[in-house]
Amino acid sequence: MPKYDKMLTRNTGERPTIQQVLPEMSQELRAKAERVLDEIRGFGTVMVAFSGGVDSTLVAYFAKLALGGSAVAVTADSPSLPPSELDEAKQLAKQIGIRHLVVRTEELEDPNYVDNPPNRCYFCKKELSDRLGILARQLGISVIVDGTNAEDLTGHRPGALALTERGVRRPLAEATMTKNDVRAIAKICGLPNFDKPSMPCLSSRVEYGQKITIERLTKIGKAEALIRSLTGVTELRVRDHGNLARIEVGRNERELFFNPNLLDRIANSLRELGFTYITLDMTGYRSGSMNEPTGSREHA
Repeated sequence: MPKYDKMLTRNTGERPTIQQVLPEMSQELRAKAERVLDEIRGFGTVMVAFSGGVDSTLVAYFAKLALGGSAVAVTADSPSLPPSELDEAKQLAKQIGIRHLVVRTEELEDPNYVDNPPNRCYFCKKELSDRLGILARQLGISVIVDGTNAEDLTGHRPGALALTERGVRRPLAEATMTKNDVRAIAKICGLPNFDKPSMPCLSSRVEYGQKITIERLTKIGKAEALIRSLTGVTELRVRDHGNLARIEVGRNERELFFNPNLLDRIANSLRELGFTYITLDMTGYRSGSMNEPTGSREHA
């Protein structure tokens, strides 16, 4: 539970300041957090695009702090989202105390998305922001925000363009918060996922040009769940290159696979899922490895 939860519900008619809520914060972090709170408070009502990652969790926490019942968090129930991520988002929203809704997105109905071009994320975020916009109008909410931080705006980010076109605000990025800033503040706030690794959608595991299908996403999700259960790795991607599965794990976790029996079990299990060839990437996990042939640096 967030350690300052009692501050969220006190009935004084006046919202607490960041100094009251986060006294352990450095001056620099406090200034950035205060800027985020002030911006959200100024919106009057707000909808948070809430994935359950640490960035959007911090935004949801601040939204609840700044606006109380005038803030709502919305999570997309998408075929490219592992079920465990949706369950975690629901639990996090409950802990924060923010109203939480789930909206179904249908990006797989868009042939531009299914064809899986290098700007695939544009069509995903277009679908998401359109759905959120409809819901926001129904609820009378004036502003939609997401968890984009300042570092997220570097490199190949077609999804960010779709959100910008639809007026989605980025309070963390506007306050120049980096990923390290977000994690540090989330830890002070007692948010349980402050150190959670990034978890992009399952479609980011599919080689560009390979069609995005329910069957392919299900196969990737099952492969990653199986490997996690057998090894306990925290940083994992199963990259889908057609009939080849390329497994990436954190560089300091590669040694967990140095067991012939384990390797055989993983290989056999992934073949049963439909892969023909299974490889362990010797370099280990690095963000955006699917973009290396294109020269871009999208995080995934």
